[in-house]
Amino acid sequence: MAPVHILDIESAINWWRDRSPSPDGITACPQVRALATVYALMVYYREFECDAATMPGTARDAWMAWYASTPDTPCIAICSTSQGDALCKGCGRTFDEVQHWPTMAPTDKRKVWRRITLEASAWRFNRYAERATAPALPGASAPAIRPAR
Repeated sequence: MAPVHILDIESAINWWRDRSPSPDGITACPQVRALATVYALMVYYREFECDAATMPGTARDAWMAWYASTPDTPCIAICSTSQGDALCKGCGRTFDEVQHWPTMAPTDKRKVWRRITLEASAWRFNRYAERATAPALPGASAPAIRPAR
């Protein structure tokens, strides 16, 4: 299993803060407290990644709930790997990543998401950015990822 990046922990904290705001401006919900503890330890020890298997159960469950709210696949339905490209022009994933995506662990998927987002060279981030932010189906909510500018 791939490690969880500190930016994913931070995103999960912010998602939970929006979902369960503090009733008094001081107290955080249990999920935020669990994730904040992991985040604080990562900052203290200057670590950018933590092992999901060793995260406290509450923090791991909170991270998984946030993960479930994110778009599963970066696909924008323009797959150039089916035409023989080693790297998809549409989403930026490799042929192997596209083929094994359904069986990949959530932490492995987030690692791929992080890489393609940092590279920002796939069409989903420029030429066809509107496909990345449009709802997949009528009535579906738009993906949470924003295209790089």
